[in-house]
Amino acid sequence: LKVVERPTTQNLGPHGFHNVQCTIKVSSTDTGVIFGNVVYDGAHSTDTNVVILNDVHVDIMDYIQPASCTETQFRTMWTEFEWENKVNINSKAKTLRDFLEQLMAATNMNCLTPEASLKGDCQFLSANLYARSVFGEDALANLSIEQD
Repeated sequence: LKVVERPTTQNLGPHGFHNVQCTIKVSSTDTGVIFGNVVYDGAHSTDTNVVILNDVHVDIMDYIQPASCTETQFRTMWTEFEWENKVNINSKAKTLRDFLEQLMAATNMNCLTPEASLKGDCQFLSANLYARSVFGEDALANLSIEQD
């Protein structure tokens, strides 16, 4: 966690109360859990206190929304990332198109491949998927699957 706007220093009298709000930036949360603490000084510089904050559980899918971009924009972004992963899939989907629909629903991604290119019943399907986070980050996927 990183404090974006540091709150101003406040001096409190005995039994005083002050409400502080600040913006924090979360750089990453691999497990979907954000945790941290607040450290503050007491009356003397040797009086340091720590308040452990409750864990905040975050589902990244709440911040991903289906989006659209041109094929040229997709290719440009795909080239910038320069990575590919091959994954073996075991699915109960009856057709490749069913699998694509399930994947789009699970990832909140939009299919950029024209509907006409997805029609037909064959053993192979390829589609470009795109989404954008509420923070303006791009999420790209190219699904190339074949059925045994």
